[in-house]
Amino acid sequence: MPDVLKDKMREVFDRAKDAGWVLEPEAKALFRAAGLVVPAFESAETADDAAAAAEKIGYPVVGKVVSAEIVHKSDAGGVAVGLKDEASVREAFERFSAMEGFSAMLVENMVSGVEVIVGAKIDEQFGPVILLGIGGTGVEIYQDVAIRMAPLTPRDVSSMIRQLVGRRILEGFRGAPPINMSALNQTLVVFSALVMDAADRIESIDLNPVMCTPEACVIADARIMLSS
Repeated sequence: MPDVLKDKMREVFDRAKDAGWVLEPEAKALFRAAGLVVPAFESAETADDAAAAAEKIGYPVVGKVVSAEIVHKSDAGGVAVGLKDEASVREAFERFSAMEGFSAMLVENMVSGVEVIVGAKIDEQFGPVILLGIGGTGVEIYQDVAIRMAPLTPRDVSSMIRQLVGRRILEGFRGAPPINMSALNQTLVVFSALVMDAADRIESIDLNPVMCTPEACVIADARIMLSS
């Protein structure tokens, strides 16, 4: 990782130290700087800013609460998808602004595709380990995941994909187009390198979901938990 990116990562982690985790706008900015693909997004501190951000990004958009007190945004009702006009954006902002610890509303482009989950944790025995799984119910019900020690090579990622029972979804199932396997491979390789550089500061990172299409793999949601 270039020194300038390492410096940015340290700055982000230092700012998040008191909360114990990195807020999504800063996490996504860090991933984007590392070469990973994230949706177009802006952090808005006022309703006017949120409306302007949505207009700039283009409807429909997703709105998310930004709060150091709310780690699991969906569970707290802090996510609004499919916002189609200024009125719905302002309504979401007003609702989010009443939530505990509110600091901003994340406004971002809606992305679609095949859901995969990418994660990392620092294992006490093995060090940084990387997880790849089929998203949605594939992870929650079937536990369709593959795990390897970091750092990953392209060959490691190909092996992980082959291990997944649901890989046919990625390869194109029932006439659906296959996802961009090269993009998924690159995402895992770059992510594992970032995890290696951050290993002394993090406890875990979750990219869930990563939306993959024939063109790209985009990190739709991200959470970085810091070590205590």
